[in-house]
This record gives sequence, structure tokens and C-alpha cells, in this order.
Amino acid sequence: MTTNPVKPLLEVKNVHAVYGRKIRALKGVSVELHAGEIVALIGNNGAGKTTMLKTISGILTPESGEVLYQGRRISGMEPHRIARLGIAHVPEGRHVFPRLTVMENLEMGAYCRKEASLLDEYRRIFDLFPLLGRRRAQLAGTLSGGEQQMLAMGRALMASPKLLMLDEPSMGLSPALVDKIFDIIRKINQLGTPIFLVEQNARKALQVASRGYVLETGNLALSGSASNLLHNKAVRHAYLGIAG
Repeated sequence: MTTNPVKPLLEVKNVHAVYGRKIRALKGVSVELHAGEIVALIGNNGAGKTTMLKTISGILTPESGEVLYQGRRISGMEPHRIARLGIAHVPEGRHVFPRLTVMENLEMGAYCRKEASLLDEYRRIFDLFPLLGRRRAQLAGTLSGGEQQMLAMGRALMASPKLLMLDEPSMGLSPALVDKIFDIIRKINQLGTPIFLVEQNARKALQVASRGYVLETGNLALSGSASNLLHNKAVRHAYLGIAG
């Protein structure tokens, strides 16, 4: 008797994507993510990492190939429809609404929710990010970079996503805040949300991930368990700054 293998939550199949002025950013890349996982996507600047997330969330339409979510083709679908299916995208640079308060920013994240009350969701966010609870009436534009990153992540979680995509969550943060953000990423995953993580800090990303992919100038160079990638000589030399 044979059993059917569990299908991935997300499948990117042989995707080619062109970005900007006909820059070929992805060249036949395939990745997948299963329920419960943190999957890390690492690579140098310009490797195509951000393009990958934009392609999944519908901001970019692939030139060829396809993106499947829960077995359904979503490539070519409008971003708001993809968001309603349960994919939340926290972009590089945070992009909070600076003239809105913390609470108003969080409320914006729940725009597609049908529940009359969001009290339980607010409690969950403030349990993860106690500082946001203390700053709920503060304008988002007056928060520090680390606080804005927490707000951007909290806003995405207000949609109660089935998949959370994070683009460079540690960018520009102090080492202490980087540790805090990655602790929160781990906790979000432990609470049941799968995460697709794009991150320049390869060491931190692979330390929290279960699996990883390495992009080089739009091509998939390596993939495997996060542990194996952490100990791979090429990865250690190119992305972790360790010789030999």
C-alpha cells in the first residue's frame, strides 16, 4: 500500500522573472515550502531574493513558470487576491504608514478580515511585541527602525496569514535588535505560521530555518537542510565570512 506524499504549501516551479529594465532576475528557479517550516532564501545583493517574494505575492508576474499555493496556481493573480488567500508579505524597508498610529497601522493589516472583533488578534500581537502595546497611540513615523520592523511584522500578522514572507527583517538593526527579531520569528513559527525568509544575515537565517536555498545572480546554486548549508564550505566562505 502506498501513501500520497504531502504536497507543499507553496511551490515555485521553473520561474523566470524580468525586473526593471529587462533585467532577468530569476532564471528557471524552483523552490517549495511545506506547512510548519521556516525556509530561508539567501544570496548576495542582486541575486533575485526580493524578486522571488514579489513574484509570489503578485507584485511581479513571471515571464514563464508558475507559482502554486495550496495546489492552486496564483501566478498572474492580483496581489490583493493573493493576500486574501492567506499570504502576507512584509517588504524590505518596512513601509509602515508614518502618519498613522501603531493601532491604525495594525488595523490596516486586518482590512481583509471579516470578524467583527479583532481583540484576540490585538492581544496576540501585543504578546509577541509588548513594545507595540505600549506605543499603540504613537505615530509610526516616530518609531525607531527596530520598532517599525516589529510593527510591519505585526501588521502582516493581523491578517492571520497561512504563510508569512519576510524580506530582510534584520536590515539596519543593531545586533541586540537582530537577536530579538529572530527570536520573534522563531516564536511566530512555533505558534503555527510557516515562514519564507529572505535575509542578508545568512548565519541567523539558517540558524532559525529548517531548510534553505542559495540564489546566485538569478540561478538556484544550492539547496538543502539549513544545518547542511551552515556547514557547506562554499556557503561558509561566500556568505558567513569563514575561510576554509
